[in-house]
Amino acid sequence: MKIKMENKNVGWIIIGISILIGIIVLIFNLGLKNIVGETCTHGPTCSMYDTISTQTWISIAITLVILAIGIIIIFSKPKEKIIIKKVKEKKKKIDLSKLDRNERETIKILQEENGGIFQKTLMEKLEIGKVGMTRLLDKLEAKQIIERKRRGMNNFVVLKK
Repeated sequence: MKIKMENKNVGWIIIGISILIGIIVLIFNLGLKNIVGETCTHGPTCSMYDTISTQTWISIAITLVILAIGIIIIFSKPKEKIIIKKVKEKKKKIDLSKLDRNERETIKILQEENGGIFQKTLMEKLEIGKVGMTRLLDKLEAKQIIERKRRGMNNFVVLKK
């Protein structure tokens, strides 16, 4: 069973607790004054009255702090939870049968190079010109097999995961 506590409810509970503490402090204060009045032989100038007064003010201050916390909680806006789900992509096996010879060769080189290589190096390994390399990589990108990442004046070609 889930109990959902909203800020307002918690705030009201805290305010109720602070009022209860305040009442207890006042009752305790009256009781102490009666006891001191009956037992102290110095009369109204007894130093115990000062101690009771100090304890009462400290108790009231603590009660007011608790009351303020309750009021703040009532009027504060609850924080919203943002849930981000990461979707794990399943690694797709690349179907080499639907690729032409240069595309298959490019994939093999990328796999040998741990998934990434500079476009110029790939161009040299495949012995293809700039235009042919660009078209080849455009086709592989369209099939969502590779991705080109800009590194300064060069492209870094990586296998998509």
